[in-house]
Amino acid sequence: MTLYTLILAGGRGSRLGGVRKAALRINGRTVFDRVASVLPAEGLLVSTGPSGMQHLPRGMAIADEDDSYKGPIAGIRAATRYLATMGKLEARLLTVAVDTPLLPADFVSRMEAAMGAADQAVFAAWRDQAYPTHAIYELPSLIAALADPGLQSPKALLQALSATPLDWSHFLPDDPFAGLNTLNDLLSLGSRARATDK
Repeated sequence: MTLYTLILAGGRGSRLGGVRKAALRINGRTVFDRVASVLPAEGLLVSTGPSGMQHLPRGMAIADEDDSYKGPIAGIRAATRYLATMGKLEARLLTVAVDTPLLPADFVSRMEAAMGAADQAVFAAWRDQAYPTHAIYELPSLIAALADPGLQSPKALLQALSATPLDWSHFLPDDPFAGLNTLNDLLSLGSRARATDK
């Protein structure tokens, strides 16, 4: 089955002073590059938010359909509508937040493998911490769920699809989905990257 991937990179970075998180560097590499390098080059989409993104290093930019900021669900809606318009219905969509620069190398393969025959969606978790922006969906089920305008967050979307969690603590000793939201996060993630980069 065809897989499309979506990097959710349209956030405002408000807790970091309004900077584009995608352009920040962790141990010499941009956050965007770190995330994109884990994903297949073919079928890569990038949610750029309502204002768009200049100098996109790779992938196809997908702008929100609304000029006002409505968070990651707006990016998922825009990408899903794009794929539906292109007739790409027999497919899966995997989403990932751009501010998780320590994404594991086997993220795609493990998420795909976790999709059982009856699953409409699977999301990443770390012990008791859910990561609703890191999820894989059967596209027809996703399209049907997003027809409900009341769904305003990835968490609500996953609940509507009775999504199954995949607990990554079974595979890795440290949380690979730790996000970059503050200066302390930047320092902590940089330290972890220096310890693991080869």
